[in-house]
Amino acid sequence: MNKSIRNRALTGTALALAVSTVLTACGGDGSASSADAEADGTASAKPATAVKDPLVATFDGGLYILDGESLKPAKTLKMAGFNRVNPAGDEDHVVVSTDTGFRVLNATGQTLTDIEYKGAKPGHVVRHAGKTVLFTDGTGEVNVFDPADLSSGKKPKGRTYASAEAHHGVAIELADGQLLSTLGTEEKRTGALVLDKENKEIARYEKCPGVHGEAAAKNEAIAVGCEDGILIYQDGEFTKIDAPDAYGRIGNQAGSDVSPVLLGDYKTDAEAELERPTRISLIDTGKKKLRLVDLGTSYSFRSLARGPQGEALVLGTDGALHVIDQDSGKVEKKIPAVGKWQEPLDWQQPRPTLFVRGGTAYVSEPGKKALHAIDLETGRKTASVTLPQSTNELSGVVPGH
Repeated sequence: MNKSIRNRALTGTALALAVSTVLTACGGDGSASSADAEADGTASAKPATAVKDPLVATFDGGLYILDGESLKPAKTLKMAGFNRVNPAGDEDHVVVSTDTGFRVLNATGQTLTDIEYKGAKPGHVVRHAGKTVLFTDGTGEVNVFDPADLSSGKKPKGRTYASAEAHHGVAIELADGQLLSTLGTEEKRTGALVLDKENKEIARYEKCPGVHGEAAAKNEAIAVGCEDGILIYQDGEFTKIDAPDAYGRIGNQAGSDVSPVLLGDYKTDAEAELERPTRISLIDTGKKKLRLVDLGTSYSFRSLARGPQGEALVLGTDGALHVIDQDSGKVEKKIPAVGKWQEPLDWQQPRPTLFVRGGTAYVSEPGKKALHAIDLETGRKTASVTLPQSTNELSGVVPGH
């Protein structure tokens, strides 16, 4: 375990998590003109009405907006290209990553707004301490805003920061206004730095190879993943927790405000075209310890989430939702969710995806063009729907964080 104090700055593509996830949005030609809302038979031609706790699922050529309780499709928006979706941080909006930048969707009102943060390769969207942070990989630009300001229909005024070089990165603003952002180039990512409210560098750490992903744990422990462990920033200090393997990559993480323990993936084959790991990592940010748990089944980068009590949730390729006690590492139960599946080689191809909101886990099943809602306490499916097309990414509105 290595420690480095405020002397140098750290740059970290986790949140997870993750809850989330994760990689850069690319492909397609989702220009503003091609992204206009248009019904294709799933949605009514009537004027849009408010959707209750909406979900948003992507498919090849557009987005489905669904009622969060019944899963009934409310509207279909045509949007060309490969698009990604993340919660914007309020009760109405979702951020859509297109090939022109980040666009804001009013999911409750079923309309694509004029709010856009333009830039090539829009990447991670992070919510923390009442702020939403966008990282544009193609430019290295960071945009921070208060999601409550989205209700005005105008682009929020907020903080900006330009990375020294463009890279696949991530940033997160802490409650006191400090900004943690990753360090790297298009070829190499090395660590993270921390800026004060005036964007003056106050800390740096550059021994986190392949830095990727972020997550926040209880007591505002902020983590970014490395190819040899995980890096924690808390109370003005960086702490590196080494992996038990020389190459032990934790690239995707999911955190919980009620638990000091983070959930991460864990890969050990640097040469694999696609490694399908069966072990996950549990990182205790208080004790600065890392535990590995073998689930006996593989999973993907869209498989990690947290439950309302901080429990670790992993959607396995065995079709089950594995509920893990974050403190003991014990698998408490396996909830049948979807059929058995295998992660595709191309990360942009559909695979079952897990999105958790409150006590409900939403799981997509692309092979059957289906979506399911599962009550985490009882393990029962409360709703299911079959859609016209197979979905890829799945998200929804998540107010406050």
